Amino acid sequence: RIELSALHVPVPSVQEFTSLEASLRLDALASAGFRMSRSKMADLIKAGDVRVNWRPASRSSVDVKEGDTISCSGKGRLVIKTITTTK
Repeated sequence: RIELSALHVPVPSVQEFTSLEASLRLDALASAGFRMSRSKMADLIKAGDVRVNWRPASRSSVDVKEGDTISCSGKGRLVIKTITTTK
């Protein structure tokens, strides 16, 4: 039996950043957040490795909104805090 005080829970790494994107599509925002090309992100989405709000993303063209959580297998997760439009 392991005592509760013997358990070590690592502190999650958190980074905040701002990005200016042409659209609110999943592939655009996820590629900016995970710092990879949009085409590589589209391939990960097609492979079923990307989830939006813990549900598998079926298409790259899905629009993302404030509060959505995007997770990618092996890459981590990101939360869309605010969206500000320029037009």
